[in-house]
Amino acid sequence: MTVDSWQPALVALDIDGTLLRWVEGAETAHEEVSPRVYAAVQRALDAGAHVVLASGRSAHGMTPIADLLDLSREGADRLWIVASNGAVVFRYPPLETVVEETFDAAPAVRAVLEKQPGALVAVEQRGVGYLVSRPFPHGELSGEMTVTDVAEMVSGPVSRVIIRDPEATAEDFVELGRGLGLHGTDYVVGWTAWLDLAPQGVNKASGLSHVLDALGLAPADVLAIGDGRNDIEMLEWAGRGVAMGQAVREVIDVADHTTDTVDDDGAAVEIERWFRS
Repeated sequence: MTVDSWQPALVALDIDGTLLRWVEGAETAHEEVSPRVYAAVQRALDAGAHVVLASGRSAHGMTPIADLLDLSREGADRLWIVASNGAVVFRYPPLETVVEETFDAAPAVRAVLEKQPGALVAVEQRGVGYLVSRPFPHGELSGEMTVTDVAEMVSGPVSRVIIRDPEATAEDFVELGRGLGLHGTDYVVGWTAWLDLAPQGVNKASGLSHVLDALGLAPADVLAIGDGRNDIEMLEWAGRGVAMGQAVREVIDVADHTTDTVDDDGAAVEIERWFRS
């Protein structure tokens, strides 16, 4: 694939660890976009490409990043954004949910807590924040946290459940996921002991597919960039899937290319390859 033969019509971008640098030692990111990343994204927009944020964040945690990047332009169509690891697809501004995939999370949550009884549990309250079994560490969740009994939290269909254990490691949770034998539920492990439960078959690629259908595009038209395990399906599915330099080995192995790290503006390096000034 060369610059002369292809230019992406849609650029799908993870947020934390791709556009935003991680805060060392925490499951949170600096809410600041580097000037080079900002300029590269603007260059893609100037060329007529669709820039779509695709993240594990909730919808209300993504709109501020869209604003930081000035993705919304006067006279242009409203943005498409893929939230909650593909379970929620919305337009912005204003925020309008187009797709919300839900599932019965109760059996999976019970199975996880049997093996990890001290873990924290959170269920997204779209547009508000999260219902939580106990408060999460500072900065890890956006919006309000409302302490709620776990059984009540998963008594009806939900789009996403977060399992978090500050006393465990990411490797502990990888092993935990392998041993659960979940049915009808997918899971992904984050950078720390963080487990996202989702409807089976729902991921960033499935969420982006709704966007492509609406825009009349195909996966071959997509440049996707990400760094986490929740980006694997997206990178495999896109015409060009690019892993950030600091990504875990599972992500690098499925990518078509590996760019520089987030600290070295790797997303900008990749975008500049296809959208030159």
